Amino acid sequence: MKIKKLAILSLCVALLITIFSGCSSTPTSTGNDSNTTKKQIPDLTGEWKQENSKSADSYQAATISGDTITIYWVSDKGDTKSLYWAGSFDAPTTADEPYSWTSKNDHSKTKSALLASSDDTKTITYQNGVLSYEASAMGTTTTVKLKKQ
Repeated sequence: MKIKKLAILSLCVALLITIFSGCSSTPTSTGNDSNTTKKQIPDLTGEWKQENSKSADSYQAATISGDTITIYWVSDKGDTKSLYWAGSFDAPTTADEPYSWTSKNDHSKTKSALLASSDDTKTITYQNGVLSYEASAMGTTTTVKLKKQ
């Protein structure tokens, strides 16, 4: 009987040591480290094309290069381009979205363009791979959405 009690007591002590030593150990990994991808600052330079145009052969297209953004009205399936906006571009410095900047119109380029905006500034926003801004023509304002090509 004494041996049986001693065996049970030894088993309980061994079990408690195993349980409590597991509680005090520190984890070496949370399991999320290998799957975590760090968002990168988006590169907005390049060619952009309107994705919400109501016509396949008439849309807006933009080019971002250096510190400028140039936006055109495009028609005739791409054969005709008319300047809409020539302005400043401020590249994002973080990966935070949405990212917006106030583009300043380069009136020396837009003043003689018949279809160009006469606004002094235009707020342009980047979010989820899309550039968006408001464009007005003949009393109608629409939100233009451009996707990188």
